[in-house]
Amino acid sequence: MLDRFTLGIEQEFQLVDRQTGDLRSSIDAILARGEPLLGEKIKSESKQAAVELVTGICPTIAAARKEIPRLKALLKHVVEQEQVALISAGTHPSARWQEQLATEDEHYLKLEDELQDVERMLVIYGLHIHVGVNDKELAITLMNQLRTWLPHLLALSSNSPFWQERYTGLKSYRTALWKPIPHSGVPGSITSWNHFERYVDDLVSTGCIESAKDICWDIRPHPLFDTVEFRIFDMPGTTQDILSLAALCQALVMKLTWLHEHHMQVYVPPRDYVEENKWAAMRYGLDAEVVDFMNRRRMPMRDSIHELLDFVEDVVPELGSQREMHYLRALLTDPRGTGADRQIAVYERTGDIQAVTRFLMQQTMEDM
Repeated sequence: MLDRFTLGIEQEFQLVDRQTGDLRSSIDAILARGEPLLGEKIKSESKQAAVELVTGICPTIAAARKEIPRLKALLKHVVEQEQVALISAGTHPSARWQEQLATEDEHYLKLEDELQDVERMLVIYGLHIHVGVNDKELAITLMNQLRTWLPHLLALSSNSPFWQERYTGLKSYRTALWKPIPHSGVPGSITSWNHFERYVDDLVSTGCIESAKDICWDIRPHPLFDTVEFRIFDMPGTTQDILSLAALCQALVMKLTWLHEHHMQVYVPPRDYVEENKWAAMRYGLDAEVVDFMNRRRMPMRDSIHELLDFVEDVVPELGSQREMHYLRALLTDPRGTGADRQIAVYERTGDIQAVTRFLMQQTMEDM
């Protein structure tokens, strides 16, 4: 049964100068050095100061525990040869988007031409997690249900409180920057795979998009792989954060699949209800209050995540992800909080935005 819930993890890292911590448009040199070692597991992104690291198909979370550190160690070796360091966070604390170079790729350049400064501002970094679902109708059913917990996943990953030398007041400013992009955000409820295909066909045939890959929802059925893809996350600070979020996504998919196969109904919230909680997660992270609309109650985000972890607890032993679930429970009581909270603490202690950048560089490079 476990081969149904495989994992694929895509991490977007910032490329920064090892001495100054400033973003550095060095992807071409990094790819030239990195492709012989990493092959198709290293990729460019829309900006030249970014690199994407992609796992293979991991059959279990145990396999992901081995692959991610191995790939990150290779990437660290590559960037150090170019006097570059990595930062693992959703935004850079001080970089100006106006100074960043776009990647010379037809797809990205077409997006920039269409979206203009809205696209140019997207100097942002995220984490995408794929969980294997080998039935397209089931993928749609699960996506509708999984939307409930998108705000919780965002809160756990929140790691972008700074933008252009400003403390924005949001725990995930990356999410605010992404919001204007067409075909993004929380999807509405989809009735069937045919419904999804008709939607994509309508947009492609009328010239609104080129393909289903342009549907950039916070969660989507992947158009090429048999996966549900979670796209809501800020790029977290550490490998343990990444593995724990992947394990939680995997456990959620497995639990909801079991309920579906046993003909047990799961509440499917309207999109607007999810957006209410998503805003709270963007603004406050784990300190948010969220609404349980099914039971008409407000509750602390941490309590709601505890309930989520209780919900999936019975499938965790089979998945072998007890370590990751324990980490998430500990995170909820850790006074240091998420990546966003840790960045803010450095800034409040020092009053120095560059100290935040140095903290992120050290945390990322020592994590490998």
